[in-house]
Amino acid sequence: MKAATGILVLYLTVLMLGLSGDLQDLRAATESSNLTVDHILDRVEKKYADSKFSANFIQKSTIKAMDITDLASGKVYIKYPGMMRWEYEKPDRQIIVTDADRLWIYRPENNQVMTGKAPTFFGDGKGASFLSDIRLIRQKFDISLEQGGQAENDLFYHLKLIPREKTLDISEIRLMISKQTFNVLQVTTQNFYGDETRIDLINSAFGVVLEDSLFSFKIPEGADVLQLDE
Repeated sequence: MKAATGILVLYLTVLMLGLSGDLQDLRAATESSNLTVDHILDRVEKKYADSKFSANFIQKSTIKAMDITDLASGKVYIKYPGMMRWEYEKPDRQIIVTDADRLWIYRPENNQVMTGKAPTFFGDGKGASFLSDIRLIRQKFDISLEQGGQAENDLFYHLKLIPREKTLDISEIRLMISKQTFNVLQVTTQNFYGDETRIDLINSAFGVVLEDSLFSFKIPEGADVLQLDE
């Protein structure tokens, strides 16, 4: 009888712990789904401000007028403030490096390097550059929470960013953010002509050691050098 009573107590204890865990998960999910745009940005900024991180990426670029879509993939390294290194592995090897001031685009197969000022290439949030200084989002964009991100069964927040200064390069940016981790999982940029570039960030790792030397580039001997600023 004592053994049966002990088993019953153990069962009830496990059941209560399980219910408690479910209630905590439900409470956390409910609280997460009720966050405002400002609260979401607070969490994202806390995650990315002054950070160092790396991720695998898949990039899909579409030129609307020509109905052309290209796929690429590789790895990206980002370090605050403004330092990035995009290593494209497929379909062709290419490295895009910036130390926040200078930019280098290296194409090994052609032994060609294009170089210039980083703001010319990454200005106004192009190329997901705001990930290297996340606070630029509030400074440069009007931000709204899209309807999809408000659904209780949606695991992501969907933010729409409209640049305050109108340019042909960017008409809007959409961010898909995890409700659980507040990682930016997808960045979709659209220009005035309807062309679109979507970058999916996979396996983001934060707090990794990234030396500043990773974000500089030594031009190979004999390389064909083109100046982007000219």
